[in-house]
Amino acid sequence: MFEEVFLPIMIVGMLFIGLPWLIFHYVTKWKGQATLTVPDERLLEELHDAARRLDDRICTIERIMSAEDPNWQQKCLTVDRTRDQGLLTRADDLLAEHEAMMGRTRRKER
Repeated sequence: MFEEVFLPIMIVGMLFIGLPWLIFHYVTKWKGQATLTVPDERLLEELHDAARRLDDRICTIERIMSAEDPNWQQKCLTVDRTRDQGLLTRADDLLAEHEAMMGRTRRKER
């Protein structure tokens, strides 16, 4: 008698409570892994700032070299500045898009 009542209640409970809970549990875990973690975001922002500072330093060095020797660029291999600037612009756009998706506003650049 007990098994005749208990077994259907157990099956219905597993179907309507246990199975959806299991599915939502793993969907939540899956969505949580798809985003960057806070340390990853911090590292990405630090790397972006470092790249921006290095680009400024390279521009400064190029100005100094051009002032001392206007033909220095012909003597060594040159880097395609428009390509580099395009990559930096794209990195800025991706970072802004990510921060917008995360619901944040960008920090003011120093």
